[in-house]
Amino acid sequence: MSSRFTGIGVSQGVAAAPAVVVAPAIGVEVGEPKTTDFDAASAQVHQALSDVAAGLTARAAQAPADAKAVLEAGAMMASDPGLASGIDNLLQAGKGVTNAVHDAVEEYAAMFESLGGYMAERVTDLRDVRDRVISRLRGVPEPGVPQLTQPSILIARDLAPAETAMLSADTCVGIVTSEGGPTSHTAILAAQLGIPAVVQVGELRVANGAEVAIDGGAGLVILDPTKEEVDALKLRQQRRQSALSDSDAPGATKDGVPIALLANIGTVADAESAAAKAVEGVGLFRTEFLFLDRESAPTLKEQTATYTKVLEAFGPRRVIVRTLDAGADKPLKFADLGPEENPALGKRGLRLSMIRQDLLDTQLEALAAAYKATGADLRVMAPMIANKPEADWFAERARAAGLPKVGVMIEIPAAALRAEQVLANLDFASLGTNDLQQYTMATDRMEGALARLLNYWEPAVLDVIAAACSGAKAAGKPIGVCGESGGDPGLALVLVGLGVSSLSMAPAKVQAVRTVLAAHTMEDCVKLAAIARKQETWEEARQAVLDAADPVLKDVL
Repeated sequence: MSSRFTGIGVSQGVAAAPAVVVAPAIGVEVGEPKTTDFDAASAQVHQALSDVAAGLTARAAQAPADAKAVLEAGAMMASDPGLASGIDNLLQAGKGVTNAVHDAVEEYAAMFESLGGYMAERVTDLRDVRDRVISRLRGVPEPGVPQLTQPSILIARDLAPAETAMLSADTCVGIVTSEGGPTSHTAILAAQLGIPAVVQVGELRVANGAEVAIDGGAGLVILDPTKEEVDALKLRQQRRQSALSDSDAPGATKDGVPIALLANIGTVADAESAAAKAVEGVGLFRTEFLFLDRESAPTLKEQTATYTKVLEAFGPRRVIVRTLDAGADKPLKFADLGPEENPALGKRGLRLSMIRQDLLDTQLEALAAAYKATGADLRVMAPMIANKPEADWFAERARAAGLPKVGVMIEIPAAALRAEQVLANLDFASLGTNDLQQYTMATDRMEGALARLLNYWEPAVLDVIAAACSGAKAAGKPIGVCGESGGDPGLALVLVGLGVSSLSMAPAKVQAVRTVLAAHTMEDCVKLAAIARKQETWEEARQAVLDAADPVLKDVL
C-alpha cells in the first residue's frame, strides 16, 4: 500500500522514479586513539583539508554559473587557516584526528548559528566539509550523492550545497529532504534547476530503488505509489504544462493593469542568464556577494566593472540594485563591528553603512560610474530601513553621488507601518518579504524547526504588507516585492491585490506568475487579497485563495 507524507513544496513539478537514498556521513572513529605524534597527525589532517578543497574547486570549474559560487565557498572553508588552527589546537590537546576535526567544526558551526542569517546558512556547507575530511581520514569515499545513471528521486536528511549544485535535471527528477527550509540552498538551487522538491517532510524509511512520487507544488510525497496515483500526478503535470502561457509579453492582469515581472540575481553570471529570459529587468541585485568571504572590500574599479556588466546585460530594462546588506548576520572581515547579543536586530544593512560610510560611498560612486557609462535604467535602494530619517539620509547621499532613482527596502514592520512618511522623499520601495516575515513573526528564518511559522501566506504578514502598500499609495510611490514570495503564483495575485506593481523572483518562476495574472482582473486580485486576510492561518489563507481563484491557478501549481 502507498503511504503519503506532506512537507513544504519549494520547487514546482511532479515526478515518479526509484529512490536513491543519500547515506549519512560516516562520522568519527569510535574508540579512536589519542594523538601522540602531533606533527604526523597535523600533516594528515592538513592534507585531507587540502584534498577536499581541491576536489570542491575542481567541481566548481565544471559547475553551472548558479552553482559555482556555492562550491567555491565550500573550498574556501576547507582552506580556512582558522579552521586548520582550531583542529591543530585539539590535536595538541590529545584529540584523535577525526574527533579533532569534528569538534573544531562544531565550534565554528555554533559560532555561525549564533550569528544567524547568511552565516547560519553556511553551517550546512561547513559540516559538508567536515564529513568529507573525516571520510578521507578514515579511508572511505566522501559522502554525498552517488553518480546517478537513471532518472531518480533523491531522499536525504538535507543536501549540502556542493551536492545540489552538481545535480542534473536529466537524472535527478526530484528531491525530498527531512530537514531544510524554503530559503535553504537546496530549495533555491532546486528551483533554479527546475527539479521538483519537497523539504521538511520528516524522517522517511525508504529503501534504495523503492518507487517514490512527489508533487513539488503541493508538498506531497508518496511512497510505493499505485499506478493510479502516478497517473494522476502525470496528468496533473500535463495540465500544468498546457495551462502555462507561452507568451513573453510584459506582465499584466486580465484587464490590462501592468505588473512588471522581474528577476532576482546575485552575480554577473546570474544577470547574463536572466537577461536571456522573458523578464522585464531586475527587481533585486544582491550586491553583497561582491563583499562576502573577502579579506578586503572590493575596489572602486572592481565594483564599477561588475555593475557595468550587469547593466549592459539588461540594456534598457530596469535594474534595481540593493546596496550592501551585510554586518551582524553577514559579517565582513574588513568591517567587524564586534560581537552582538542579537545579530538579526543589530548593526546590519544601512546601519552598517551609516557607521562605515566609506564602504557605502565607494559603492554609490561605482554605481554612478556604471550608470554614466551605460545610461541604463538604474534604480538603487538601501536595505533594513527603519524610519524616515534613515530613508532621507540614504536618499540625500545617493542623489549626491549622481544616482537618479532612489528607494528603500521595506523589511522592518516599523517601516511598513509608516510607509507614507518613509517614502516621502524617495522614488520607490520594495518589500523584502523574507525578513519581513521573520520580524513580524519573531521567528528566526534559519531555524528549521520553526519553518511552519514562516510561510508567505501568514495573514499577519499580509496585514503588514497591506499597511506598507497603503502608505506607498498615499505617498504616490510605487512599491514592489523582491522576496521569493513573489514567485508563488497564488500569492502573486494576493500581493497585486494589496497594491504592489512589480514582482521579482527566480526567473524559472516567471511564466507561472505571468499565466495566472493574465487570467485575473485587478478586481479579482483585490477580492482574493481580502479573502486571504480574513483567514486565521496560512493554510486556510492559501486554500481559500485556491478555491476562489480561476482554475488556472491550481493547474500551474
